[in-house]
Amino acid sequence: MAENRASVYGEGVPCWVDAQLPDVEAGKRFYGELFGWTFSEPGEAYGLAVWARLDDEPVATLARKADGRMPTVWTVYFATPDAEALGRRIIAAGGQLITAPLPLDDFGVHALAADPEGAVFGLWQAGGHAGFGRWHEPGTFAWVELYTRDTAGANAFYGDLFHEALFGRDAEPDFGRAVVSEVFPAEMPPHFLTHFQVMDLDDSLGAVRRLGGRVQVPPFETSYGRVAVVTDNQGASFALLRR
Repeated sequence: MAENRASVYGEGVPCWVDAQLPDVEAGKRFYGELFGWTFSEPGEAYGLAVWARLDDEPVATLARKADGRMPTVWTVYFATPDAEALGRRIIAAGGQLITAPLPLDDFGVHALAADPEGAVFGLWQAGGHAGFGRWHEPGTFAWVELYTRDTAGANAFYGDLFHEALFGRDAEPDFGRAVVSEVFPAEMPPHFLTHFQVMDLDDSLGAVRRLGGRVQVPPFETSYGRVAVVTDNQGASFALLRR
């Protein structure tokens, strides 16, 4: 998929992910070996960041945290034709804007928001960069799951914001909701968990361990595939998915 095909992503469709890391070079080594990614610099607008690519198509961004107090996390971005307008709707629905919409040269406009429970997500208004160049294949984004303690509230909030993406498309959705259960620590806040597709889950878990990461939750079955939750060598959590 070409980078400028913004029409591929209707409002509310996951279109990009980035990792905020203490050490981008360590992240490049970890994810380069785990997923076969290569890396390039997108330009000054992205600051201390690199694009991850698979077969020369963009699949994610790795960025160095500007503030060490910020969490080491993967963040999912939902497409929107108007980040300012969507930001106003998020606030009206009980969420909040963490960072206001900010243009990144001609790449597009990004913002960070949180739902009423505090789960953080991004907004992306495409310019020259629409989002994933490859997805739904090994080494790329495959799914994002919202872990929440209030599924009814989450369904109402995201259903109002992204009704067409969640309920009105012919294609299968890329976004699910699940209750924070006893599998997870009691202190874990509501959050989005980015899933990357793999060919062999057991082999990938072995690679995570060998590269300095760890397995948080061993493989379990879901409606969308077999999943394991892991952290990278700097503590960022994500999931591996075998469909």
